[in-house]
Amino acid sequence: MRHHHLPARAALALALAISVAAAAFAQTGEIRIAHIHSKTGPQQSLSMQTRAGLLLGLDYATGGSMMVHGKKLVLIEKDDQGKPDLGRSLLAAAYADDKADIAIGPALSSVALAMLPVAQEYKKILLVEPAVADSITGDKWNPYIFRTGRNSSQDAIANAAAIDKPGVSVATLAPDYAFGRDGIKAFKDVLRHARLVHEEYLPTNTTDFTAGAQRLIDKLKGLPGRKLIFILWANPNSNPFKIADMDLKRYGIEITSGGSTLPGLVTYKNFPGMEGATYYYFGIPKNPVNQALVAAHYKAYKTPPDFFTAGGFSAAMALVTALKATKGDTDSRLLIKTMEGMEFDTPKGRMYFRKEDHQAMQSMYHFRIEVDPAFPWGVPALVREIGAQEMNVPIRNRRQ
Repeated sequence: MRHHHLPARAALALALAISVAAAAFAQTGEIRIAHIHSKTGPQQSLSMQTRAGLLLGLDYATGGSMMVHGKKLVLIEKDDQGKPDLGRSLLAAAYADDKADIAIGPALSSVALAMLPVAQEYKKILLVEPAVADSITGDKWNPYIFRTGRNSSQDAIANAAAIDKPGVSVATLAPDYAFGRDGIKAFKDVLRHARLVHEEYLPTNTTDFTAGAQRLIDKLKGLPGRKLIFILWANPNSNPFKIADMDLKRYGIEITSGGSTLPGLVTYKNFPGMEGATYYYFGIPKNPVNQALVAAHYKAYKTPPDFFTAGGFSAAMALVTALKATKGDTDSRLLIKTMEGMEFDTPKGRMYFRKEDHQAMQSMYHFRIEVDPAFPWGVPALVREIGAQEMNVPIRNRRQ
C-alpha cells in the first residue's frame, strides 16, 4: 500500500492557509453577551424596556455595525421569569454552555443576588442593570460585578436632596422589605435640615392604605412649617398615592416621591407642583446620546423611551466603551482593570464606575410635576441636576 505524501511546498501552503484562516477567525470571531432578564413574570414590562434600550444602545455604540475590533457582538437572551433559582442556573448555563464572555441583567434584585456568586465562580463579568438593591454593590458584591443601574442609596439621597430644607417635617411610607427599609435608611441618613418624624412600613401588596395614612396624618398634622409624606414604592399593582383621597390638603400635608416609569407618571398628573428626584425622564437630559436614544426609540416604537430603556442603553454604552479600550479582548482581568474608574457616555450624560465597588456614579434630577395636555402623564420638569459629585453614596462592600 502506497502512502500519498503532499509535496513539502503544498504542505507548507496548506499549513499557511489554515493559520491565516485561524487568524482571520480570531479577528472576526465573536463576543458573546448573555442578557438574562424577565421576558415573562412580574417585571416583564420594565425588563422589555431594558432589552429595547440594550439593542438600541449596542447599535448606536457600534455605529450600526454590531462589531467591535472586527468581532461580532452576539446577544443571547434568557428568561429568568423573575425567579432567583432560575436566574442562577441560566447564568451558569450562559457562561458554561453558551460560552458567554459577559452577562447583563437582571430586573429583580432577588434574582441578581442569586446570580452574583455565579459570576465569581466562572470568573466572568456580570453587568447589573437595572436591579437596585444596595447589597449588589454592597455586602454581596464580588470583583466581577459592575452596575450601570442606580442603587437604592442614589435614589434616596437624590430624593432627600430635593426636599432637605430647614422647617420641613417628613414622614415616610415604604414597603416592608429590603427595598423599602434600605431606601428609607439611606434617605434618613442624608437629611441635614428636614426633620423625619415617622416611618410607616406596609406590606408590598397593600391595597387599603387608610390605616397607614391615618398614622402619617396624626404624626404630621399639628406641626409648623412645610409637611411632607415621602412615598417610596415599587409594586405597580398597589397604589400608595390613594392616601391623597384622605384630604391631606386640609392638614397642609403634601406628597413627595421619586421618579417613575411613564405609566406610573399618569398618577402624578393629579399632583401638579409635586417635587422629588428621578433617575431619568426622556425630556430632561440635554446631550447627543439622549437625543439619539429618543429619536431611535420614537422611530422604532412611536413612543418616547422610558426609565429602564435608558438603563439598557447605558449598559450597552459601558460595555462597548470597555471592549473598544481592550481592542475586543474579553479577558475578565483585563476588562476589570479597564472598567474600574472608566468613564462612559450615556443618555444621562457621563457616568463612571467607582473603583471601590464598581457602582456607576451618575446624575439624578430634581423635578417638579407640570401638567401638559399633550401628555397623558404628569411631566417631571427639571428644577436642577443633582450631580454625582454632590451625592455622598456610601461604599458598603468589603473588597476581597
